Amino acid sequence: MNADPTAKYLAAYPPELRAQVRGLIAEGQLARNLEQRYPDRRDIASDGALYDYVNGLKSRCMRSAGLLSKAVYDSRLRLTQQALGSHTVVSPLQGGSLKAKREIRIASLFREAPTALCG
Repeated sequence: MNADPTAKYLAAYPPELRAQVRGLIAEGQLARNLEQRYPDRRDIASDGALYDYVNGLKSRCMRSAGLLSKAVYDSRLRLTQQALGSHTVVSPLQGGSLKAKREIRIASLFREAPTALCG
């Protein structure tokens, strides 16, 4: 197991920045530092607001993509084990036909993340 908590997520950053982050983690100051640096919070707190936001992005940037059935925050996504979010196509059998549903699941961490960190 890798003892450096920054190794996986910050590998592409300069060694000086990785050392600074490791120091903030060791001092227990990383969260406080990020909150001071990025005080504004997202106003997308509910699944409904997330769905509207994602559909707005889709309309502006990916007009030819298929409609989304669902966009939700998912507390089961573990940031250290899985992705920050997932996009899946589910095909439930309804009656005698298959109906494709596109779903986006975003890690619940982003519900309260600053706008500057999420885009």
